[in-house]
Amino acid sequence: MIRWTYAFIDRPEATGGRAAAFWSEVTGTRVSTPWGERGEFTTLLPDGADACLVTQAVDGPGGAHPDLAVDDMSAFTVRARRLGAEAQAPHPELTVLRSPGGQPFCVVPWRGQTTRPPVVPGPAGTASRLDQICLDVSPSAFAAEVDFWVTLTGWDAGPGVHLEFHVLRPPVDLPVRLLVQRLEEPRAASAHPDMACSDLVATRTLHERLGAGFVRDGDGWTVMRDPAGGIYCLTGRDPVTGE
Repeated sequence: MIRWTYAFIDRPEATGGRAAAFWSEVTGTRVSTPWGERGEFTTLLPDGADACLVTQAVDGPGGAHPDLAVDDMSAFTVRARRLGAEAQAPHPELTVLRSPGGQPFCVVPWRGQTTRPPVVPGPAGTASRLDQICLDVSPSAFAAEVDFWVTLTGWDAGPGVHLEFHVLRPPVDLPVRLLVQRLEEPRAASAHPDMACSDLVATRTLHERLGAGFVRDGDGWTVMRDPAGGIYCLTGRDPVTGE
């Protein structure tokens, strides 16, 4: 059973500090002291709630990945591998795996987290919340990837508003959900964070003022690039319910 979820925002090492500062600002959190063997991790700390967002300085262009906190790491890892995941690197405190489609994710121990961070107030009464990791999948891998994540998580799942989306909804007390997106063309698996926004235009304006750049508009979402060069989306979903 998955007891807590994290969104890791992976950005190139040279821009790690920039990424942490931007994401702290737009999520209403404080940056932790960097931690990890190389100080590559920065936890984004909410007031009065448990953390669910982390920035990570990585080699290469970066992206995003989910961490799944469970009671029994060993049993969950065995189950993930039986479903087709490939173990990449075991560590004392986590196990790094790849989904059958090639998306990295981590299994970590649950440490008693229970309180989901609240929505973040914005200008003129607007609100937003980083609450989703979108897994971008090649067309040929889409069906198998959906089946893997639905079976592994056991969450409520179903097609999104658009045929290329499949939504995985965790219990309401978990802070980060998953969206599997079928790409138009084959490419390596990747992922990006999504923010639910009550007002796309106002949130875009705020993010641009904080250093993000506009990429393009979609049907109900806006693609952005953060100051560290990473892609993310603002989505016109309810920040409270995620729907």
